[in-house]
Amino acid sequence: MTAVAILAAGRGTRMKSDYPKVLHSLGGRSLVERALNSCELINPSRFLVIVGYQADLVKQALSHLDGIEFVEQSEQLGTGHAIQTLLPILGDFNEDLLVLNGDVPLLRPETIKELLTTHKQHQNAATLLTAHLPNPKGYGRVFCDVQNQVTQIVEDKDCNAAQKQNHRINAGIYCFNWAKLANVLPKLTANNSQQEYYLTEVFSYLDGVMAQDIADYLEIIGINDRKQLAAAYDILQKRVKDAWMSAGVTMVAPDTSTIDDTVELQADVIIEPQTHLRGNTSIGAGSRIGPGTLIENSQIGENVSVLYSVISDSIIESNSRIGPYAHLRGEAKVGAGCRVGNFVELKKTTIGQKTNVAHLTYLGDATVGEQVNVGAGTITANYDGVKKHPTTIGDRSKIGSNSVLVAPVNLGEDVTVAAGSVVTEDVADDSLVIARSRQTVKPGWRLNPE
Repeated sequence: MTAVAILAAGRGTRMKSDYPKVLHSLGGRSLVERALNSCELINPSRFLVIVGYQADLVKQALSHLDGIEFVEQSEQLGTGHAIQTLLPILGDFNEDLLVLNGDVPLLRPETIKELLTTHKQHQNAATLLTAHLPNPKGYGRVFCDVQNQVTQIVEDKDCNAAQKQNHRINAGIYCFNWAKLANVLPKLTANNSQQEYYLTEVFSYLDGVMAQDIADYLEIIGINDRKQLAAAYDILQKRVKDAWMSAGVTMVAPDTSTIDDTVELQADVIIEPQTHLRGNTSIGAGSRIGPGTLIENSQIGENVSVLYSVISDSIIESNSRIGPYAHLRGEAKVGAGCRVGNFVELKKTTIGQKTNVAHLTYLGDATVGEQVNVGAGTITANYDGVKKHPTTIGDRSKIGSNSVLVAPVNLGEDVTVAAGSVVTEDVADDSLVIARSRQTVKPGWRLNPE
């Protein structure tokens, strides 16, 4: 079994934020949550998140995850001190400890699994993740023998000219035999300019330390400022979009669109330029999304068209057309074969199949049946100044242009509402309702000049 420790106690002053660095968002997830997710293939026995700066915020942000243990590091005295706080927590734990950084969000689960496999197969005291950087300036160099056993770690400032030719660097990701690590942790010193306890000092006391080279050095990029956060997002987006295009999704202009890695797409989906897909969104086969569209936390069926529109927390069933310039929100649900057209807003509204709401309409807190036609300019007046009220429209009804349905109100099946009506009372099935004043014409009318 393996325990995982996530270092998440620092503030991250270079982020220029009062918010803890590890809680900054990358593609819809916090940095620390991404570090946790990188362990999904190894099934850890324990997750230990070491917190310090604004610990309550970090705990709250991770409260939706089960099995997280929080360990307080009241003073941030370095990485070695952070792991020392685990001594009373892990006690006589006799398995392996994987140490990750809460600000390194791009590690692939496969990389973590490979690191742990190497560690166990060789029964190492410690195994550290290393990378060969094109430009390793500023990084400590890791020197190994032909079996990848670590012989020396030299900080960049201490490297001589020959040592600087070595491009293998320490990624700061470690797997330890906990019993062996626990024996040497008390030996750490703070004899450095920062007066901090560095975890790397333990390698001076451990025998059997091996390096595991990572194939893609971009995985180990850490986040220290907003520029690095943006760079990590670019890397994540390239991964996501490359994967979907390989799976049969067409992206007309990939660089103009963004897709969270929580989104699910089926083959033959077309993503037009300037389209953004967020959160727990799924798009069915054959659908065409965009251009100029934002969809978040919504489910889109097959062969759906969405053009220049915003959809959030909603469901669109197959063969429907949305937009241009529609806004669906608050658990809107559109049935199969519907049209929700130009400048239509739906809020917490359900529309039955083959219903058309073509343009210039607001439907809020409404339930609309099948094969209904809602004319231009129709509004459900659902708010009385205190609370919201529902509107129901039965199957095959026709709502004339510029009608106002004052909720709560129920219209039966096969109802026709005359254009310009203000409906305030329930209407029975198979009825025509005309709710407007009689037109009055006064010939020869003009304003008399004063």
